[in-house]
Amino acid sequence: MSSVLISVSELQALLAMPGDRLMVLDLTFDLAHPAAGEQVYMAGHVPGAIYLHLDRDLSAPKTGRNGRHPLPGRDEFAARLAHVGARNGMHFVVYDGSGGMYAARAWWMLRWLGEADVSVLDGGMSAWRTAGGPLEAGPMSPRAAGDLRPAAQGMASVDFAELLAAHAGGPWTVVDARAPDRFRGENETLDPVGGRIPGALNRFFRDNLGPEGLFKPAAQLRAEWSAVLAGRDPARAVHQCGSGVTACHNLLALEIAGLQGGALYPGSWSEWCAQPGAPIATGAAG
Repeated sequence: MSSVLISVSELQALLAMPGDRLMVLDLTFDLAHPAAGEQVYMAGHVPGAIYLHLDRDLSAPKTGRNGRHPLPGRDEFAARLAHVGARNGMHFVVYDGSGGMYAARAWWMLRWLGEADVSVLDGGMSAWRTAGGPLEAGPMSPRAAGDLRPAAQGMASVDFAELLAAHAGGPWTVVDARAPDRFRGENETLDPVGGRIPGALNRFFRDNLGPEGLFKPAAQLRAEWSAVLAGRDPARAVHQCGSGVTACHNLLALEIAGLQGGALYPGSWSEWCAQPGAPIATGAAG
């Protein structure tokens, strides 16, 4: 198994070891009910886990033009993590209850800060409960503030202006992580405009998971992603979704598959469709 994934048994073993190098982060969230994730966390979470909220902790304020979950600055995000005890060089383990869609955003952001030792709990809270993992209820256990600082940037991103400038005939391949109907511009409920970035490929992020909710084996992911990219360089792919969250799931799957190097478009469709004059495509891809 790729080092970016950690199993329930491996996490249980780490929790039993002495020391304070491990930090477990709970990213449970519900886009339709933003307060629900923290309520689920309070009812029961991995012992010692610290809760991070997608809107408050992993996103910057919205302006109406920068998407639904704008990326905060690296210094700002590092300060948020330091406040709850994070230090450079810790082993971070992230999980959620949604197949890794929110945990993957935290994984990407920690790697973006330059942290190298970041793992996603494969199967998340569902796998933890199925295996009989212990639960802790109530608020976060207090930790002394840490001193986490951004290191050399470890993950690449592009902004709207860069992607638009390269779009006409540029070197990047855009991959959209949304469900096929939203990719076609149908059944859009989250953003005011339906459609996609013209020329984008589609890889629904949930296709990275097997029927048990675990990530597919690395070789299977490599074969499936190679088919999606059809000879295109994975290092020249820009990944987007609705708001820069589930695109990170695709980047995580590519990391597992050994096809690293792609970039995130954090603003994604929610930013793209809010820009005057940005080109939009609908219908089946040609």
